[in-house]
Amino acid sequence: MDSITIHTSTNQYQVHIGQKIRHKVPVFLSKHYPSILIITDSVVADLYLEDVKRSFSSEQQIFTAIVPAGEASKNKDCFFDLITKCIDSSLDRHSLIIALGGGVVGDLAGFVAASYMRGIDYVQIPTTLLAHDSSVGGKVAINHPQGKNLIGSFYPPQAVVYDVETLYTLPEQEIRSGYAEIIKHGLISDEVYFEDIIQNGSINKLSNSILMDHLLKGIAVKAEIVEKDEKESGQRQYLNLGHTLGHAIEAELGYGAITHGEAVAIGLLFAMKVSETVYSEDFPYQRLKNWMKKNNYPLTVTGLDEQALIGRMKKDKKSKNQKVQMVLLKSIGKPCVHEVDDRLLMELLHKFLRELVNH
Repeated sequence: MDSITIHTSTNQYQVHIGQKIRHKVPVFLSKHYPSILIITDSVVADLYLEDVKRSFSSEQQIFTAIVPAGEASKNKDCFFDLITKCIDSSLDRHSLIIALGGGVVGDLAGFVAASYMRGIDYVQIPTTLLAHDSSVGGKVAINHPQGKNLIGSFYPPQAVVYDVETLYTLPEQEIRSGYAEIIKHGLISDEVYFEDIIQNGSINKLSNSILMDHLLKGIAVKAEIVEKDEKESGQRQYLNLGHTLGHAIEAELGYGAITHGEAVAIGLLFAMKVSETVYSEDFPYQRLKNWMKKNNYPLTVTGLDEQALIGRMKKDKKSKNQKVQMVLLKSIGKPCVHEVDDRLLMELLHKFLRELVNH
């Protein structure tokens, strides 16, 4: 097992990564909780809910709440229903919420924990590759119909318990989704890390040791950035590489039409194209695109309205005065935030989407 410590302004917590650790969750908690609410989704519940429940003693009251699997559950109705579940379960400020699932459950359950009684403790138990990113850093949120994660907070967990055995049951689409964020971590941090991911080829044929190595490096990249900029006023914005267009595509298609990571993958390619134009620098755009094609990323999404996408990009949390602020790359490992002119953005987006559809 490996552990990484994350330091925040309010606490420090550890990310534990290993096999079978979902069976011994209390070992990773710093205190005893008399009552616990486990929030999970309809897919994960059948696989791992009983394992986590059984890890606690019979003296503790364990409550469960199951939401529908998928991004559509990050909405105000699910949020309010979960708050009601907390009240009905008589949770108090000494209780614990456990987020058992992928990024959707982590964001939703974390926001419930941040809001209930002005904040109670919660723990992340991620079960997807994508959640190696979303479970670390304390960003919790739900979606608004006009934009992703527009309602939320910064609220760090007490611990992250990442049992990599849960990754073995993931469908190919979820593996793709998670690896988009791993690629992102490579692009913003280290060309060697990025090249290692690309050169390993098919993500469905990776050995456990390579997968663990990629995960640990990705978490370490995020941890270093989060510690320097907890509330996204500076460097933490770099973690949004690919997300400005990615979030816009998710919202425009309807949440759940493609996964978050698949949308981010398209956004990464676009960010690379914009970076080439803005900084007159050559990037391995075609190599990254070929890697994504080999791993069956849905890169030829059709029916997207360019003007509507730009409108959504302007609602992105980084935007200022209705101007799109994109995370770009001066080179691999050197991200920056750059204001992109509307006219240039439309020109590049039109060309980019046309190239994707035609190739």
